[in-house]
Amino acid sequence: TLWLEPAYFFPLFSCSLVCLVFIFYLSSQSFFHTVLGNSHMCETLVDNNLRVTNWNRKLGCKCQYKHIVDWCGCSPNDFKPQDLIRIQQLTRPTFFARKFESTVNQEAIDILDTHLYGQYAPGTVAIKAYWESMFELLDGVGSLGDVALTAYSSFFRLTLKGLMTSQSKTEACRLEPVGYPLSVNLYFYDDRFQGYLVRQNVQAAESKERETLELWAMPQATLTFETNLKEFERLKNLEVRMLHFLIWMIPQQNCSMRTFCLTVYEPLAVQKWAPGPNLTATIVWIDPAQVVAASYDIAVEMDAEYTQYKPPLQHPLRPGTWTVRVLKQWKRVAEVRFLVMPLTFNNKEPLRRGPPGNLYLDQSFHQLSSVLKLPPQEPAMQVAQRNAQLVGQHLEAWVDSLVGTFWVIGDLCSTKTSSCPVVGLCSKTTWSSLSPDPKSELGPVKSDGRIR
Repeated sequence: TLWLEPAYFFPLFSCSLVCLVFIFYLSSQSFFHTVLGNSHMCETLVDNNLRVTNWNRKLGCKCQYKHIVDWCGCSPNDFKPQDLIRIQQLTRPTFFARKFESTVNQEAIDILDTHLYGQYAPGTVAIKAYWESMFELLDGVGSLGDVALTAYSSFFRLTLKGLMTSQSKTEACRLEPVGYPLSVNLYFYDDRFQGYLVRQNVQAAESKERETLELWAMPQATLTFETNLKEFERLKNLEVRMLHFLIWMIPQQNCSMRTFCLTVYEPLAVQKWAPGPNLTATIVWIDPAQVVAASYDIAVEMDAEYTQYKPPLQHPLRPGTWTVRVLKQWKRVAEVRFLVMPLTFNNKEPLRRGPPGNLYLDQSFHQLSSVLKLPPQEPAMQVAQRNAQLVGQHLEAWVDSLVGTFWVIGDLCSTKTSSCPVVGLCSKTTWSSLSPDPKSELGPVKSDGRIR
């Protein structure tokens, strides 16, 4: 029998105390093992028994793969369907396996679930769906960063504006958001990210009656490829991920001892490749004012699956639509756009204008503007500077126009019967975080040990 372990499995320690620093860093993986190792059962414990770990040191022990492993060091990979043969080929008893993560691959978990507990009934919905909680109001609004709060608020303004436009003759559909988001969930289907699910209270413009709605914000594709790529047909995907870091600050003003007080967002460009000939590509970053922020070359080996680099850009980043291009001998191969969110929540401070002197790095890339055939910089700079002075409703309108370029509202539902007749119940959908999820339902165990 194979059991899925709810947390990362870690080998048992011997009869000795463990460094407190290590306990702090990997407490969930070491606490119980340490307790057992220091108990009266210490001499009878067996290490490295009854489990299988999905080691792939080619991927798990190189820092360049840290976007798919836990940290920059040796870490097991998540099981995918092609890895399950490791379990099938075992000749010894196995009760635990690691690692499994639904956000990486739900299919592997579904295969094992079916093997252990039997098939779901035909037509069962949401078998391939997965929801991950990102925020609950009970956690406190303080756990939401300014960027996240700005985005979620914009999602709701766009949603309610669209509802009001489509139902202009129905007064009950003229709703306004109230307070802060109640919850935020990530929604995956068939191992693909489908967007954010944001729940918030709303009320009619002239009413005190509130109801709770949940929206589904879906990402828009912004990646484009040129034709006639030749050897660059190896390039399968280009995306920019925002990594956030909590900075330990010396106590000052609002910072208290042992508190992470500053969150810094760093963009990371990741390229996915198919096997093929060795090649060299140039990566160029362009900000909303057509300023070339960074340019560098990457060497792509024949068996490389991913390449990535995080340029050390000086902050603040100019808000608006950024572009990352992949070039071959200064000719565009692919291009992706991403959004640096202007803040509407930043202690009511006006937007910042970008880095001093328009230098994101210690060197200037101004000479590349003509090589890349970028539009004139001055008009774009004037627009960026005007936008940086926006506040209030004008600022919200600009944010909404940007967010609407990168996101589309897929659907809207209500936790109870809505005053707006076109808004259905969340429990009747297949996408809402409040919709049925058969994978989380447990019934009585049958005589053969199965639950289905």
